[in-house]
Amino acid sequence: MLDVTEFGADRSGVADSTAAVAAAIAAAEGVAGPKRLVFPTGDYRFYPDRAVAHELYLSNTAGADPAVRFKRFAMYVEGIDDLTIDGQGSRFQLHGQLGLFAVIGSSRVTLTNFEFDQAAPRIIDLTVIETGPGYRILTVPAGSPYVVEGGRLSFLTEPSPYDGAPYWRYSSDELGVGQQVFDPVAGLASRRPAWLFEGVVSVTDLGERRLRIDYGDEATPDGRGMVYSLREVTRDTAAGFIWQSKSVAVTDLKARYLHGFGILGQFSEDIVVQGNEFVADRASGRIAAAFADFVQMSGIKGTITIVGNTFDGAHDDAINIHGTYLPVTEVDGRTLHLRYAHNETAGFPQFHVGDELEIANRSTLTAVGQAIVTAVTGPTGRDSHQLTTMSVVLDRDVPAEVAADPGAFAVENTTYTPSVHIAGNTFRNIPTRGILLTTRRPSVIEDNVFDGLDMASILVSDDASGWYESGPVRDLTIRRNTFRRPSRDHPVILIHPENSVVDESAPVHENIRIEDNTFEGGNILVAAKSVRNLAIRNNHTEGEPRFEFTACSEISLEG
Repeated sequence: MLDVTEFGADRSGVADSTAAVAAAIAAAEGVAGPKRLVFPTGDYRFYPDRAVAHELYLSNTAGADPAVRFKRFAMYVEGIDDLTIDGQGSRFQLHGQLGLFAVIGSSRVTLTNFEFDQAAPRIIDLTVIETGPGYRILTVPAGSPYVVEGGRLSFLTEPSPYDGAPYWRYSSDELGVGQQVFDPVAGLASRRPAWLFEGVVSVTDLGERRLRIDYGDEATPDGRGMVYSLREVTRDTAAGFIWQSKSVAVTDLKARYLHGFGILGQFSEDIVVQGNEFVADRASGRIAAAFADFVQMSGIKGTITIVGNTFDGAHDDAINIHGTYLPVTEVDGRTLHLRYAHNETAGFPQFHVGDELEIANRSTLTAVGQAIVTAVTGPTGRDSHQLTTMSVVLDRDVPAEVAADPGAFAVENTTYTPSVHIAGNTFRNIPTRGILLTTRRPSVIEDNVFDGLDMASILVSDDASGWYESGPVRDLTIRRNTFRRPSRDHPVILIHPENSVVDESAPVHENIRIEDNTFEGGNILVAAKSVRNLAIRNNHTEGEPRFEFTACSEISLEG
């Protein structure tokens, strides 16, 4: 057992423990067999000033943006197997733009049993306590420092203990780009209301962390009692990053705020997220617990298990599981030249020698060929070389239609597609979707509670033209879930691949079962496009259920 306090970590919550914890992790690398790194119960602080910077590229974050290519983490684990990091009920306080953990090139790693939060989150939750003719009065959480200068408002972090400077500073206009609104009484979240700082004439600091916002219009604005949650939108890092690793588990954490992005799994195998509480500390005056998604899995093989968690207060989807489509730019013999097409994803390899890929028509999203990769060139994930393009050599000839019109096709790595089990979770205060899932391997979504989501509770997509998140579903069961207060503006369950050419005889998705679920309200319960063999049976609904089907076949509606 390795005790972090023996390496100089301070459990009193006063001194910076970043370097000491790094030393303890380095010592673990030299220990053979299973090992535990423990934090004796206490409070621990982590600062980016003493965290080692690593050049890393993360899916669905900042893409090839050179401004954020270096990432820092409170706990950085690389090349270590059979490691358990046990917080023993401790509380971790993170400062600045610092991720919680990275697990890279490692196997059988577990992080468990601690609480963590950000001292000054880059989401600002402002509660409207009073409205009147042309003004609102807001309260600001204690963990969100601010200044009012010349009638203009800016938010910033606490100062670094090393140089006295804040880690970031943004005006209210910059933060308003990513606004959403929480109703703390109803327990609902939405992106739709008007901007809090639109038409502002001046901002006055009233003291006691109260702000008066005066507008040019004398009408009384709405929003009393609402929490306006603002963020600048750059996803500079992830709270947790798992890459090129196997059998990684994140269990029994109290996650009060996930900075930058959520827990991101990227080209890894067998990941477990179980028994965690993703909920802000409401006593702090905050309600947002994640800068974007809570959990995102991009290019995972083996199994993904997400069981027994609470997801409350995201700024984007709670769970998103997908692969990546890479459009073909050129064909040279058996070589396909490819590109990253979305600006949030770049810089890391998508293929290894021996991986299987599938070539899909970008308009129909149907496969035209499969092959094995025999050679790869492209980004490494570690440096700024060739961030957005790559080439793969195939073990067979490229289909003639692809060689004739390369830009009409995209490829997906089908080796890195997971089986998924999502069960026993609770989703609430989510302004978007609860679960996005696109994988061809057998998957089950069961025994979850979705409460008051503002969009579809479950979305099955597939997209080679917008987000480029792949791929087709071949075996999905959605059962025994409860959908409370579902959106009336969106289908509760939405199956909507983004194929522009739709042909019922050539569906994108197949073999989806929706059974024994309870729908407590909702307008359209299921809307499905381009599915073959869709069974909807024995679900419990309030009133007459409504369904929409587009280019679907072999539909079964029972009970």
